[in-house]
Amino acid sequence: MDEKRARRVVDVLRERGVPAHMAQPRAGISQFGVRVVLLDGREALWDTDGTAGLEAQVMRNGMLVGFVPKIDGSEDFTEEQVIDAIARTDYDEPIARPRSGPAPVRPALPREGGFFRRLMGGFRE
Repeated sequence: MDEKRARRVVDVLRERGVPAHMAQPRAGISQFGVRVVLLDGREALWDTDGTAGLEAQVMRNGMLVGFVPKIDGSEDFTEEQVIDAIARTDYDEPIARPRSGPAPVRPALPREGGFFRRLMGGFRE
């Protein structure tokens, strides 16, 4: 996922109440992703490995404790489908899966970045 797409996905997820953040690329990988903070101290890292499909690793204290297997057909997902898949995922099991129904409704969270984001974006936002 490129940086601009990841930022748009994070913004919409936060509007839906999902505690999402930008996942910065690791050394040697130029792909950005989405980090979802879970209530019990875990976090799901979505699409940071540069592969075509949508998948996630669930981490706690830097250790892998679960994952979301590649979602079939996700290499052709639109941004809205990516957002929906991330928002609907149930992380209660070690192998997380999207819920069959709609995503839970939660209060919106503020956008991240503040003044610095506006400065980098040329005050267009």
